[in-house]
Amino acid sequence: MVMPALVELHERGLLPERWRLVGCATDRWDDEAFRARLEDSLLSSEQGLPEDWTEVARRVRYAGGGFTEDDPGALPEVLARTHRELNDEGDGEPLVVHFLAVPPAAYPAITRGLGRHGLTAGARVVYEKPYGTSLADFEALDALVKEVLTEEQVFRIDHFLGKQAVQAIYALRFANRLFGSQWDARAVEQVQIDVPEDLDVAQRAGFYDATGAALDMLVTHLFHVASQVAMDPPWNVDDPDAIVAARDAVMTAFRPLDPATDVVLGQFEGYTDIAGVAAGSTQDTFVAARLWIDTDRWRGVPFVLRTGKRMARKAQRITLVMRPPEGPLADAVAEPNTVEIDFSGSGAVAVGVTVNTPGPAPALAYAHTELDLADVPGGEPISAYASLLHDVLAGDRSLFTTSHCLRSSFTAFAPLQGPGRPAPLSYAPGSWGPGEAERLAAPHGWVLERRRG
Repeated sequence: MVMPALVELHERGLLPERWRLVGCATDRWDDEAFRARLEDSLLSSEQGLPEDWTEVARRVRYAGGGFTEDDPGALPEVLARTHRELNDEGDGEPLVVHFLAVPPAAYPAITRGLGRHGLTAGARVVYEKPYGTSLADFEALDALVKEVLTEEQVFRIDHFLGKQAVQAIYALRFANRLFGSQWDARAVEQVQIDVPEDLDVAQRAGFYDATGAALDMLVTHLFHVASQVAMDPPWNVDDPDAIVAARDAVMTAFRPLDPATDVVLGQFEGYTDIAGVAAGSTQDTFVAARLWIDTDRWRGVPFVLRTGKRMARKAQRITLVMRPPEGPLADAVAEPNTVEIDFSGSGAVAVGVTVNTPGPAPALAYAHTELDLADVPGGEPISAYASLLHDVLAGDRSLFTTSHCLRSSFTAFAPLQGPGRPAPLSYAPGSWGPGEAERLAAPHGWVLERRRG
């Protein structure tokens, strides 16, 4: 995702006028070999090769020999030479961004190396997920990172937070009284965050069998989307620090999961037949969880989260299921009102309402309508990774996770890594997962299963 996002920023004119991309790995390539690798990667991507690839390629450099605490390879020398090039092209001190697109096990050694070899001054460092695999593992990594870097230098990337429609929650809540006045436990009976996937795991079986759906998706992605939905209004929606503080505060109120009552794990049939998966593996490829958020705004409202591989369809949807109406027609309403946010692609906003059917004998009926955000006049969607990389360059940390957020996430998740972890239940590929997960979404059931398309 990284290189296509960088090219997207270049094509939109959102990169600095003077910029370079420096690749660093153990391979003993030269600049041309690295450019060829990037070209092949872009050609196979959905975005394809940019029209001015020659212009992009001339800005690419490579530092071989790897990078460790003891041996920095060629990186310091290449960075120094690149720094001189940029200074020769214009005034202003270049910003250095270190993007750690590496296995998380390499984070400690690279972080220590950046400090030891003097590459942290004024720099920003981007860490991919997972940023730790347990509460104890996170604490150890966090302590190390803070020995070398300040919190303001650290950008822990979660591309779900960069999705346009996840950010659209702010406008929906704070610019529309119609929705904002109903965004709490008085009006909302249940919140569903549903991210089924139809993909297999065959291309990354080794990673997946070591991680599983719950650790891969709950701790970072779904918990953080839940925090976007549940946070109290920040004092200034244009102030990144205000948004981060509001998200931090609500994640502190996440109640630790109860594996006995609030979690269902699953594994699709045939998973253990995949090359790279351990024989007899009990790793989960599906998780549904009921999360409780103990704030005045949401106390008593279940947030039900679901994701998994080889499911019936691919989707990414937030659904607020509203409480039943009061008054003379309360008993005649068949389905609850819903407010829905589709956060796949450019996103969409939808509502489910009860209306009168036209005709000589009117009756109440349920209707569902959706607005594609790509159709909004003046809209120009940007990919999640491009949006987040742009924020890194701008120093905007509002859509990045903090150590406080991750500590709260791992604390809420910790019971699922203990002896109470339930055994995964089998489910058929192409289904909606284990039937036992239906009880978590009761009494309404999973709203997405009733939606077409």
